[in-house]
Amino acid sequence: MEQYNFTLLFALGKHDADPNLFVDKLFEEGCDDALIGLGRPGRIALDFAREAPSADDAILSALADVQRAIPEAKLVEATPDLVGLTDIANLLGFSRQYMRKLVVEQGADFPLPVHEGKPAIWHLSTVLSWFEDNKPREFDTALKEIARVTMQCNLIKEVAGMDRGMSDRFKALIV
Repeated sequence: MEQYNFTLLFALGKHDADPNLFVDKLFEEGCDDALIGLGRPGRIALDFAREAPSADDAILSALADVQRAIPEAKLVEATPDLVGLTDIANLLGFSRQYMRKLVVEQGADFPLPVHEGKPAIWHLSTVLSWFEDNKPREFDTALKEIARVTMQCNLIKEVAGMDRGMSDRFKALIV
């Protein structure tokens, strides 16, 4: 069994719902391996250190545990997923300046960002895969696995709101 570290952020059913009401229920339903964050009204964050046979199993079991404890909770985001240059540099032990240099020097060979602006944002999974293929670098395989699964989680959540008719028309021109 591997330990996977990830965070799930949920919106509660009612914006004014007191997240403190759910702490005991989350613990009872299996979230005893998570630190629970209650800082923002209407939101609850669970920072997991979950042992599981795979990253898929870790995330799926955590989502199921939260759903049993708080059926009305809606996933906002699973992390680690979206990262900027500073995040990438910190995770891989580089300086931000070195990361910026890599992005500029590699040009089109570096993964495309999800958002190209200030700051630019990438899916961590695609960046780690690029490093694995182009700049052999040792990093925690559990991190790569969990980044892949959290990216899929976030993409699936976003696809749920997609207009299927538009998707078919745009897919051929975008992908």
